Amino acid sequence: MSISPRTIFHVDMDAFFVSVEELFDPSLKGKPVVVGGQRDERGVVSAASYAARKFGVHSAMPLRTAAKLCPKAIFVNGHPERYREYSAKVHEVLGHFSPLVEMASVDEAYLDMTGTERLHGRPLQAAQRLHDSMKSNTHLNCSIGIGTSRLIAKVSSAKAKPNGVFWVLPGREAKFLAPLAVGDIPGVGKVMEEKLHAIGIQKIGDLAKLDDRDLENRFGKWGLALAGKSRGEDAGGWFDNEVGENVDPKSISHEHTFDEDTGDAERLQSTLMRLSEMVGRRLREGGYFARTLQLKLRYKDFTTITRAHSLDQPTQMDHHIFEQTRRLFFANWKPGAPVRLLGVQASNFESGPGQLDLLEPKRDERWKNALAAADHLRDKFGEAAIGLARGMKGGFRERIHENPAALPGKGKKKRPEA
Repeated sequence: MSISPRTIFHVDMDAFFVSVEELFDPSLKGKPVVVGGQRDERGVVSAASYAARKFGVHSAMPLRTAAKLCPKAIFVNGHPERYREYSAKVHEVLGHFSPLVEMASVDEAYLDMTGTERLHGRPLQAAQRLHDSMKSNTHLNCSIGIGTSRLIAKVSSAKAKPNGVFWVLPGREAKFLAPLAVGDIPGVGKVMEEKLHAIGIQKIGDLAKLDDRDLENRFGKWGLALAGKSRGEDAGGWFDNEVGENVDPKSISHEHTFDEDTGDAERLQSTLMRLSEMVGRRLREGGYFARTLQLKLRYKDFTTITRAHSLDQPTQMDHHIFEQTRRLFFANWKPGAPVRLLGVQASNFESGPGQLDLLEPKRDERWKNALAAADHLRDKFGEAAIGLARGMKGGFRERIHENPAALPGKGKKKRPEA
């Protein structure tokens, strides 16, 4: 009895941030649009319309560079609350096609469609039904890649853009991948790409010709993963878990680049407070308690320092995070020196808070209740709906994030009782 191959869909929403903006402002349709901030700001492009991409504008590009490449582009700050709302709608549609859905980010997801043919038809038929359902329920377009692994599905969805379907038939994975650049492999960044080019590997087909042991000797475990990926397998790095399985992050961080360098101590502290709030929110959402907190400080000349401290008791409270990162800041900042960027990171997660403050247990309980209420308001009205007074002067526009707080499909963990 033969076992049917897996059928994995990768659903990628087309120009998601831009498309959502167009729903609220139809005058943007067909025009070069850049989402992420204004043309004179220091931030980076979060998304660009297809019209803007023709000028070379792409995500992660500095906004000022995008403005030079496309002077007539319309720059939009973006609305994170809208993207979360529509991401939830996307997730709801996907849930009608498979119980195994993994939201890889706010605008892309994997579905395990194995064994759903009797319900939804053959892969192409199911993809067409998914397209129609997505359009009718969200008014947004998507591209769908189909393969026997997440890797193949993800790579093929890029070939399906915009608003198309691309299916790599079972058994054709290596032939499909062979002519593609090694940089097309998910997880292969510029550094690894350069290392592969240095040993004569330009295409995925070149990589597939190498012996697994040779790749392991050169690159360790990542070399073995590359060998598997060259054959179209979900071999480590991005694809360690099963579709639909929640994976714990190793760290949670937020950072902010100032539009103008500042040495104002009060503004810098307020910014640290806001960043601490954002990190604390993500910790509570996931049910994590961080043992280690880290400060990132970048000066005007791009000199960057990071300093970390491990707590006696893990925390997910905004004020605890702020108090510690504030200490790290003043222990390392040159008073008055202009700062370009600040960042706060939490890591070394534990499942519970450890021993509560025995001297003031009621204070901890009050903070817990207050922050739970604040999170509820943010869920309902957006991240900027409420914040601690200390962070008001350091308020800044929420960054357009691929993995924001309240990302659908990332079910909250059951939090242990204090």
